[in-house]
Amino acid sequence: MSTFQELKTVVQGLLNEVGGPGVALGVVHDGTVEKARFGITSVDNRLRVTNGTLFQIGSITKTYTATAVMRLVEQGVLDLDAPVRTYLPSLRLADEDVAARVTLRHLLTHTGGWIGDFFDDFGWGDDALARMVEQVAGLPQLTPLGELWSYNNSGFYVAGRAIEAVTGRTFEEALRGLVLEPIGLAQTFFFPWEVVVERVAAGHHVRDGVFEVARPWAVGRAAHPAGGIVQSLDDLLRYARFVMGDGAPLLSPASVAEMRRPQMFTGDAEMGLAWFLRDVGEAKLLVHGGGTNGQLAQLVVAPERHFAFALLVNCSSNPVLPIAALRAALRLYLDVEEAQPEPVYLPQSSLEEYAGVYDAPLTEITLSVGEDDLQGELLQETRMKGGFPKPDSPPAPSPEPFPLAFFDRDRVVATATQLRGTKGDFIRDAGDNVAWYRSGGRVHRRLPG
Repeated sequence: MSTFQELKTVVQGLLNEVGGPGVALGVVHDGTVEKARFGITSVDNRLRVTNGTLFQIGSITKTYTATAVMRLVEQGVLDLDAPVRTYLPSLRLADEDVAARVTLRHLLTHTGGWIGDFFDDFGWGDDALARMVEQVAGLPQLTPLGELWSYNNSGFYVAGRAIEAVTGRTFEEALRGLVLEPIGLAQTFFFPWEVVVERVAAGHHVRDGVFEVARPWAVGRAAHPAGGIVQSLDDLLRYARFVMGDGAPLLSPASVAEMRRPQMFTGDAEMGLAWFLRDVGEAKLLVHGGGTNGQLAQLVVAPERHFAFALLVNCSSNPVLPIAALRAALRLYLDVEEAQPEPVYLPQSSLEEYAGVYDAPLTEITLSVGEDDLQGELLQETRMKGGFPKPDSPPAPSPEPFPLAFFDRDRVVATATQLRGTKGDFIRDAGDNVAWYRSGGRVHRRLPG
């Protein structure tokens, strides 16, 4: 059995175990491209998934936005470290000092410090992104500029608007000219009217054990710089081959190196410019995932090992699938496996300091001291609050609770079989009190009581 056949068997087993309407899987290794398709595009319109089926890649789009920024930096029309107001003089934020000092580097590394998970629909007109950036002014500043990493979609709205300002084009037109067309990505789209004539995957949630189509389908034009690309597996793998290279024909090696330079610790990985940087064994990985309303995507590139892994899934209720599939791919192709931290089971008196309710715009997390078979661990319960892709969107189903054990001071790891290895960390205030819990890349503020 070939290596790719083994990986396909693993993915099929995961589908049999956790379910999912459709999956597109691709691997590039030493110049060979291998692809597999599983399942259907929608439970309401049961078309088979093909290599050309379009999926939403969500936040992988951010790496495209960053590539466009770096092209404009090379052209001398943007500067990573100049205040964004150089390009957007009318930029307003809740904190005036932050508005005056924030740079594109802050935006591309998720260190702006204001609420990042804000989504709204401003229509399909060319002014949608400008209107979204006007609303960013009302988002509270949570942490000091540049000091703490927390995933920030709204920062990429501002970066996309800066691209519009200096190019005189809409974000979508600019990205096509700067990135998509030069790479030859002909199956990459943004708008519903572009994809309606193609075979396209619908997202799904699971409610009471039944798959249902997630609505609305569209992310909304105002969020395009953060997560708007709709793309085929073929194009995602073509993009992966570009990322695997030295930047030709779009970027200089110096720009590529800057994108891959560690610039901030996320609590679980290093942050480059849009890319997450992970070392797994001897493999240096560029990683980005994506999640939309009912869809998940994963892209991992190991340039030095001539390897890339891509997975597109049209169900977001089972995040275990991309995690487990990637682990299998790294083991089968690169013979590496991420070292799992050794859990330390603490006495209840030590755990009580961390127990409480932690809040963020889209989720509320309750941490409680484990009992019975969870002695020495915390139990995490996550309540989805809604608000994506619109402020009034109802919540997706909340995930099952799972246990956390400490492996270092203020750092925890999930010990359950499905989410094993998922990490979180606590952040203290000036008085050494636990003030934040960072989970899923977002800082959650501890609520009183």
